[in-house]
Amino acid sequence: MGILDKIFGKSKEKNNMSNVKLAVIYYSMGGTNYQLSKWAEEGAKEVGAEVKVLKVPELAPQSVIDENEGWKAHVEATKDVPEVALDDLEWADAIIFSVPTRFGNMPAQMKQFLDTTGGLWFNGKLVNKVVSAMTSAQNPHGGQEATILSLYTSMHHWGAIIASPGYTDPVQFTSGGNPYGVSVTVGQDGKMIEDVQAAVKHQAKRTVTVAEWVKKANQ
Repeated sequence: MGILDKIFGKSKEKNNMSNVKLAVIYYSMGGTNYQLSKWAEEGAKEVGAEVKVLKVPELAPQSVIDENEGWKAHVEATKDVPEVALDDLEWADAIIFSVPTRFGNMPAQMKQFLDTTGGLWFNGKLVNKVVSAMTSAQNPHGGQEATILSLYTSMHHWGAIIASPGYTDPVQFTSGGNPYGVSVTVGQDGKMIEDVQAAVKHQAKRTVTVAEWVKKANQ
């Protein structure tokens, strides 16, 4: 056992998490946040969660998408990924959001979806949902942390429980594992610069674990 394992008291992972239901909700133009979402799905399933990967509806006109070959190709490649619905939020015990940063904030597509959740909020359907968030940008100081925190602001209004990764595992000291949620830099070639797969999986497992605690406490 390494020194960081000793510090954090790293223990063996459980095989099951009491059938926690996780919705991974993302927006992606070039595929980065879709890939983060798929890694989160893998990590959550490794600890027994039931997972849905869902995209928010696109707001950009098709004519604009068609002018960008990478964007157009990603939309075509993910055409069979279901769009998120309000019923998915009710279904989920836990939710992981994954979005690119837009001037230190979430994209309009994600904000538009969150703005439709007022009815669920009013009826207390979002209280105690366990949530976490991930993001990407084209430079290492492009507003990633601000983007995650802006999304968490809405979650405070929900009465959700934020399961940020903090420094709960040695992987958090590697590239991309910041305490607010995974963030990754995307190069001009559209590829991720840091290797964040392990950090994403840890964040997903932690989110499921916290959701299990909450679910058991409410039984």
